[in-house]
Formats: sequence, C-alpha cells, structure tokens
Amino acid sequence: MRAIAQSPWHALLGLVSVVVTVYVVAGPLLAAHYPPMTDLPFHAAHTSILRHYWDPQWHFREQLELQPIAVPYLTHYAIGALFMLWLPPLAAVKLATVVMLLLVPAGMAVLLSGMKRSPLGALLTLPLAYCTLAHWGFINFVGALGLFAMAVGLAMKVVDRPTRGRRVALAITLVLLFFTHIFRFPMGVAAVIGTALFLYPATRRFRPIVSPLVPSLVLFAWWVVVKPKALDTGAMELSLDLERRKEVWALLFGGFNDPLESELATIFARVVGLVGVASLLAVFVERRVGGEDGDGDGGGGGGRATRREVRFAIGAGLVPVACALVFFGLFLTLPMQIGVWWYVYPREATAAVYIAIAILPGLPRSLTVRAPLITALAIAAFAYGRFVAQSYAAFDAQTADFRKVAQRLPRAPKLLYLVFDHAGSTRGTTPFIHLPAYVQAEHGGHLSFNFVAWGAAPMVFRSRRDERAVVPPPVPLRWEWTPHLFKVQEHGAFFDWFMVRAGRPPDALFADDAEIQRVDHAGKWWLYKRIRKQAP
Repeated sequence: MRAIAQSPWHALLGLVSVVVTVYVVAGPLLAAHYPPMTDLPFHAAHTSILRHYWDPQWHFREQLELQPIAVPYLTHYAIGALFMLWLPPLAAVKLATVVMLLLVPAGMAVLLSGMKRSPLGALLTLPLAYCTLAHWGFINFVGALGLFAMAVGLAMKVVDRPTRGRRVALAITLVLLFFTHIFRFPMGVAAVIGTALFLYPATRRFRPIVSPLVPSLVLFAWWVVVKPKALDTGAMELSLDLERRKEVWALLFGGFNDPLESELATIFARVVGLVGVASLLAVFVERRVGGEDGDGDGGGGGGRATRREVRFAIGAGLVPVACALVFFGLFLTLPMQIGVWWYVYPREATAAVYIAIAILPGLPRSLTVRAPLITALAIAAFAYGRFVAQSYAAFDAQTADFRKVAQRLPRAPKLLYLVFDHAGSTRGTTPFIHLPAYVQAEHGGHLSFNFVAWGAAPMVFRSRRDERAVVPPPVPLRWEWTPHLFKVQEHGAFFDWFMVRAGRPPDALFADDAEIQRVDHAGKWWLYKRIRKQAP
C-alpha cells in the first residue's frame, strides 16, 4: 500500500525527467534558425534529396542516384523526409535531428530497464546529446550510440523473459542501427550476442536472440556485397597511444570557445558523482531495511534476492563494463582518418563514456532519496541545455546576412560557394563552412561541393557517361577548406550563381569572366550572378 500511495510522486518525477529531457534536446535546435552544427546543412540537403528525388523541379534525379543499401545512412534522412510531407525542409530537418538526439537518453533508459534499474537514470546522459560530436553534426553517430544501448537493453529483456513483442523490438532496433551507422552495427550485433552470453548463467537462454538478429544480418550480408570502395577499411592501421586519455574531456565538451561550456559540464559531472555515491550507499541501506519504499520501476521489491537475480545483476553489470572497455580501447588505437572518414578515434571517447554511465549504481528505490537526486540532475541538465540553446540562438545574428542574400536565389540554382572568412561564431569548429548547403535543402539545384562526391552517402553523383546526367564538375579533396584554389575559368563555367563569405569584396575572383556580376551583398556574404550574353 505504501508503494501505491507514493506512485503519483514517482510519476511526477518521471514527468519532470521527460520535460527536462525534451527541453535539453529540442531547445537548442528550436532556438536557432540555422543551428550552428557544422555538417547539418548537408544532412538537410540529403534529406531534401530523398524527399524530392522524383520531383523534376528540384533537379535531383538528373545529377544523383540513390544507393540506400550500399551506404545505408538513412535513418536521419528518412525521418526528415517523412516530416517534409507536412513541414518546410528546415523545420523537418530540425525535428528529425531532435528525434535522433533523443535516442541518447532513450537508449540509456532501455538499457537501464533491461538491467532492472530505474530508466530515470537516463538523465545522466543528457549533456552527451550535445557533446562535441553533436556540434560537429555527426548526428548519425550520436543517434547510433542510443540505438546500440537500446539493442543491448532489449537483448537483456529478451533472454530474461522472451516475448514476441521483445523479439520484434530487438529486431527493429538492429535494423535501425544498420540504417543509422553501418560501422556501429557490427558492434551492436557483437554486444547483443555478448549480452546473452554474460546473462546465460542466470537465464540459461541464448536461442531467443537468434531470430531477432536475422533481418539485420541479411541486410548486412547484402551490404558486404554491394558496399562502395569509400567504405572500405582494409588499410586501417592500429597503434596504441596512451597519451590520448588526456584528450577525453576536451573531446566530450569542446564544442564552443566559451569556458562556460566546460564549467557547466563539470558541474553536471560532479552531480553525477554525487548521484553515484548516494545510490551506492542506498544499496546497502535498502538491503538492510528490506526495500519498503520500492517503486516498482525495475528496482526490485525488496527482500533477499534469489540466486538467479544475483547472477542476472552481475551479468548485466558486466555488459556495459565490457562495452566501455572495447570503446576505450578503440579510442586509444584507431587512427584519426580511415579512407574518407575523418575524426575517427575521437568519436570513441564519447561512446566509451556514454555506455560507462550504465556502470553506475541504479537510482535508489526510496522516494525520499531519489527525489533530491533527480532534482539535482534535472537542474544541472537544464543549465547545460540552456547554455547550448542560448549559444545556438546567438548564431542567428551571424546568419542574418546569409538569409538576406539567399532570398535572391531562384528555384534550383546552379550554385558555387566559397567560404574564406570563418569568424563570427563561438563554436570551436566553423559552422559557416557548409552553410550554403541549406540552399539545396530549401530550393534544390546543384552545389559546387557536396558530401555525395565522396561516395559515402546514400546518394551518389551519376556517371558522367550517362547521357541524362547533369553533374557539377569534380573538385579536389578538401576543396571546401581551400577556397583559394578556385579559378573561375576552370571551376566556374557550370554555375550561374556564386556565393562568397569574405571580409572584403571578392570581385577579383570573377574578373576573368565578364558574364559574372555582383548582384547583392549583406554583411560578409557576397552574391554574384552569371548574366549570359545574348547571341547577336
């Protein structure tokens, strides 16, 4: 009766946790017209390509082919394309990004539930939804971490008490992981199998996870056959570098040139430490009093644990330990670049820290102890989310000139863009480098540089031997970072519109082509148009 009487208070804690989670994850993206995520403009462009591929007014099909299995980074784009059925492109992409980032706490909640702990412990992961990787725009990777944790948690549930619904949920999660991040997928499969093995002494079950593995493994086998060379990791070299352990904090929270980011993250980390210590102490206290304040959310109902429960708890606790050790080992050994993929080993720092959160003791069952801990976590998470939202909102002042100039562009322009000046943002990595890709997202057309040129996106340029192809000319590797390589006679003939971000008039760039004239200027953005001469 006591637990029943307290249930409204536990429900209130759950509601507070959900509200804070939604605010921390959605707030920054809603605060800015163009969020200062470095790669998000191209995620927006690719989402629009998927949505409008068969619409001739957008001119996507004439330049691109879809390759959804060869490069299956589709989850983010598919969600955004679905939202584009009702929303404008930018709003749809931001909402899809919210969904992807919500996978961080959602995945941890499922993992903790699978470990028979309170899912409210997912609050511990909230700042990682806006870690450095998220500010870079590595949305697929960050979302895949949540799906990885979700798959492990569902595997625990399946071997603990197999039901059709749990098997289906695990199968769907693994398929989503395949379509979210192909290189995280094999790790997810290994973790699911490892989870069943770790829990076998308690459950004596392994076969229930077999059928959920089948659909995604079939897709993976298909991918192995058709994958492009851009996704080949055969030449990867591993070398142990213990000095990297000193980089972890900066890799987690180095998104802004603002010391407040690290200060707020440090405060949150201290709260996490406090919660961990308090939860550990509560374990011993609750064992002595018999857990009379149980809440029924997976924390147990008190009394002496059975041998099976002890074995399950030990096995479940070892799973995140093993995963965290593997990820940290990858962090210490992987290179910075594999093929076209850059910033490789730093990503594993976030993966290791994220999954290690599940190693902490579960939240206390007692409401009198849990309530202040949840409150402290909520306040610290809210403060961090508010900082990110304010920093994102401040970026609007730096993109007002871009929005003004972009309004002059027609539907489906052939647009060449160059970014010389990267000043004006508090972000640690330039958010201006790909900003004009939003033009393709919102208006269609062609771009002088696009991630699809690398062959590592779900769409790829058509072969130039294809008579139907209308494809922008190729550019050198790292073209977007080296705008000084631009020569108008060599690189400009295909394009009718030109956008340049520079601190001074870049007229000299186009002096050798008399058809190109300046038509607008706002702040640091300069707009030029090709005015073709009429034949006599």
